[in-house]
Amino acid sequence: MISLRDLTPNDRETIRHWRNDPEIRKYMYTDHEISPDEHRAWFSRILQDSTCKYWVIVCDAEDVGLVHVSNIDTRNRRCYWGFYAIGPKVRGKGVGGFAEFSVLCFVFDNLKMQKLCCEVLASNQAVINMHKKFGFAQEGLFRKHVLKGDGFADIVCLAMLQEEWHAKRAEIEPKLKARGVI
Repeated sequence: MISLRDLTPNDRETIRHWRNDPEIRKYMYTDHEISPDEHRAWFSRILQDSTCKYWVIVCDAEDVGLVHVSNIDTRNRRCYWGFYAIGPKVRGKGVGGFAEFSVLCFVFDNLKMQKLCCEVLASNQAVINMHKKFGFAQEGLFRKHVLKGDGFADIVCLAMLQEEWHAKRAEIEPKLKARGVI
């Protein structure tokens, strides 16, 4: 069973440990090892920030990842989202699909946003493909946008509009239910 739970102060060190995992870091904008002080400052900031919402992904009663909605812009009714899941034992269980479906429902049904955006390293083709299966459209490419290791990486910009989600949901939801993901 997969679920989301609200982030709590007790999650701080677990999140830092996950974020510093090389398999997670390679898909993030920054790939340096995050210090306890740097993480503490970030964690305190997000707990107070009304323009973001974070959840821990739980799979089979174990915390396995993080999902967030950020840059919530109520005037223009848009926001961004991202997620990661840790460890090979969650692969193939539908964790990514569950996270994506949950965020889409939250953003469009609860927050009443008009647009949900995300940015993905161009090298992370599996996640780009997953977003497109859910109905996200590629809106742009930021060339050589972030420094990764010794070079610069391209970023793929994707987004979905509220009306696109309402049309796509009827296709996605039964598939996820059939797999037991939702």
